[in-house]
Amino acid sequence: MLILIGHHKGGVGKSTITVNLAAELQRRGRKVCIVEADPTVHTTSIWAADRVEAGGAPIKTEQVSGNLYTKLINLDKAHDVVLVDAAGKDSKELRTAMTACDLLLAPLLPSQPDLDTSKSLLATVKEARKFNPDLKLMGVLNRVSPHVWDDEEGEARTYMTKYPDLVLARTVLHDRKVFRKAMGDGKGAVETRDRKAKAEIQLLLQEALSW
Repeated sequence: MLILIGHHKGGVGKSTITVNLAAELQRRGRKVCIVEADPTVHTTSIWAADRVEAGGAPIKTEQVSGNLYTKLINLDKAHDVVLVDAAGKDSKELRTAMTACDLLLAPLLPSQPDLDTSKSLLATVKEARKFNPDLKLMGVLNRVSPHVWDDEEGEARTYMTKYPDLVLARTVLHDRKVFRKAMGDGKGAVETRDRKAKAEIQLLLQEALSW
């Protein structure tokens, strides 16, 4: 299975979600590979190196740029799941990955300006489906306030009804310190004692795989 974690906007948490899904897949015994498709930022490669240095189980990570289609098709044959971490912009890597992948998982921050970037992403997905009509699209609300008196999730879901072609995952990722701490340690949240963060990643992965 090929899962692309991408968006036209940077800073929405693509790399964090990628490495956390990878750690959970590995924990489940899946053969997983990360493709870092951003030639300028090496967040996932650094995480993978930190993981090995800290004594964690290695997760294969490859840096690939340009046209990703053939590379992804070949990697898909050798792995259970390939996770593609694309740059936060409209790029050749993002567009060619869309033509190969089964699912595009798009992180969305719960603010109106961030949610409105969905419009341009949907236009790109529409073009990609001319070559890959089976490409599925799932948005996931990320860095949502964990405070019970905040209704960021509800407000964001209501606002996203103006983009009916982008279905939001039931699972929400909250703004938790453990995600940042674990990433700096070369770990995933599922490898920490934070049960809430662990559950969020596990539920999100289950949604993605069930699609």
